[in-house]
Amino acid sequence: MTAQIRWLWSRLNANYWFYPALFSVFSAVLAFTLIWLDRNGFADWLNTMSIIVPARPDGATNMLSVIAGSMIGTAATVFSITIAAVAYASGNYGPRLLTNFMEDKGNQLSLATFISTFVYSIIVLRSVRAEDEVAANATDAASTALPGFVPQLSLLVAFALMAISVAVLVFFLNHIPSSIRINTVLEGIGERLLKQVRAEFPQRSCEAEPDEQPGGQPLRAEGTGYVQMIDFDELGEIAEEYGCAISLKVRTGDFVHPGVTLAELDGGEPDEDLTDKLHSALILGATRTPKQDPDFLIDELVEIALRALSPGINDPFTAITALHWLGAATAELGNRDLRKNARQEANEKWVYPLPDGFAHFVRRGFGAVRSAVATSPRASLVMFDVLANAASTIDEEYRVDLLRGEAALLLEQARTALQGPDLQDVEDRHADFRARFG
Repeated sequence: MTAQIRWLWSRLNANYWFYPALFSVFSAVLAFTLIWLDRNGFADWLNTMSIIVPARPDGATNMLSVIAGSMIGTAATVFSITIAAVAYASGNYGPRLLTNFMEDKGNQLSLATFISTFVYSIIVLRSVRAEDEVAANATDAASTALPGFVPQLSLLVAFALMAISVAVLVFFLNHIPSSIRINTVLEGIGERLLKQVRAEFPQRSCEAEPDEQPGGQPLRAEGTGYVQMIDFDELGEIAEEYGCAISLKVRTGDFVHPGVTLAELDGGEPDEDLTDKLHSALILGATRTPKQDPDFLIDELVEIALRALSPGINDPFTAITALHWLGAATAELGNRDLRKNARQEANEKWVYPLPDGFAHFVRRGFGAVRSAVATSPRASLVMFDVLANAASTIDEEYRVDLLRGEAALLLEQARTALQGPDLQDVEDRHADFRARFG
């Protein structure tokens, strides 16, 4: 259940409607509350302040109409600009980046601010009465004594919301062009990847690798889609309750369909009740998400690098930036205990995630981009430097050997793609790498 709540919250945060709807509800409650305060005389002190000139019905109506009309127009423009920026980014950097822009809080909160200001202004506008109007059901003295009704406090708050909206508009106009700059995009992916690595593998240890799985009876998938989240705590409680060990055969981000083995159970009988509980701990969806899936973010960096090095684009500098962030993530992984959140009780293990050792992440990152990097002399030289910098931070010899092997494969690949002085430069840089790391 905890995983389902976290998954639901992450899905809500990835939609453009959630924050505008939430802000609109809040603004509606605020408007009705302030109107009630105005009607019951709690805002009369505003009339005694010389700095505030009380508004008349015509002025209040005009002001609220202008605010409401301009806010809904601005919201439409903001949404159009956002969609254009998203289309540009996904077309140039890859469709998987659409998730990053959909989850951008700057875009979501900007749209929410304008829509909520519109909702607030419309509700307050409804309460304004001209001097020749009297509410049909007016029975209290405050409603009938004065000529017309202008909610002064509500109007003052509307003016403040308008000022906030102007500031948000200025922020948005700066945020959009900044957010689609390739360096900003890569920084966002890289920082998120580093944060995800630290969350998934919180213990610092360069010696611990994933444990071997005991195997057992298979648990088959019943649905179709990508594994978006795995609740390890719930799996541990289920395994402890039924006295069995659970060996997962899928990781977050894998695609499954009916008949695919999700897990193997050692020591328990997969009856209907146990099967239902296990299926509820693995949430499937139509797309991959960055949540609990470092491979997704690594794939985004690889995709940007591959596109940049394609013959049609030929932008090695973008690929170099992606390599730098891959190197930072590799160095972080090289100093982490890569055993995932597996439950242990009294030295007895209950849940065995699918093993993802350091070799898996090296192949997923540098291995996937190697063939394209080898076609670019400049990118090849930088990749040797990135591998060297990552290796210099890792103490475990086995993991350093994997980076040595990746450097050797890059040299071998470059020999098939480069020639002349370019190839000589690459061979010299590899010789420096070997001299530094044996």
